[in-house]
Amino acid sequence: MALKATIFKAQLHIADMDRHYYQAHSLTLARHPSETDVRMMARVAVFALNAEPGLNFTKGLSTDDEPDLWRKDDSQRIEQWIELGQPDEKRLRRACGKADEVKVYCYTDKAADVWWESMQNTLQRFDNLSVIQLDGDAIEKLGNMAQRSMILHCNIEDGILNISNDEQSLDLAQSIRKSARQR
Repeated sequence: MALKATIFKAQLHIADMDRHYYQAHSLTLARHPSETDVRMMARVAVFALNAEPGLNFTKGLSTDDEPDLWRKDDSQRIEQWIELGQPDEKRLRRACGKADEVKVYCYTDKAADVWWESMQNTLQRFDNLSVIQLDGDAIEKLGNMAQRSMILHCNIEDGILNISNDEQSLDLAQSIRKSARQR
């Protein structure tokens, strides 16, 4: 019998001073059996960094043709495609062809450095692609905050996400490796 996803519930209270976005989101996350708490919480952090109406988690790891998160318009056109990890060039080419904007968030420092070194020249041709490196140590600590039911406060200022619950707080920095060109 196949293992089933574990369901997590999160209340996210987001105050994004950089984008002037202030909202609460009730999230239901299905953690695939092969997914770690660290990766799941990275998805939560990336949701907070990009939160706006219409942003949704997808089937993720269980589906090859969907990203981790996406935002579609009313006609189902993909406005934003968000990947976590180190996707291959073929996957990113397909994503850049389907979506208006594509973002890749790397969250494991050493593996991300190796991936970036091998991909950076190839990825420069994708005008609608951004590549962002999240602080790997902070993401590891964020994994310790995973609980089946969570209330998280997310404050974003100057590109730094402060995420906290009743017991702990941490700052998650991000650095831009590649920015999408403005249209």
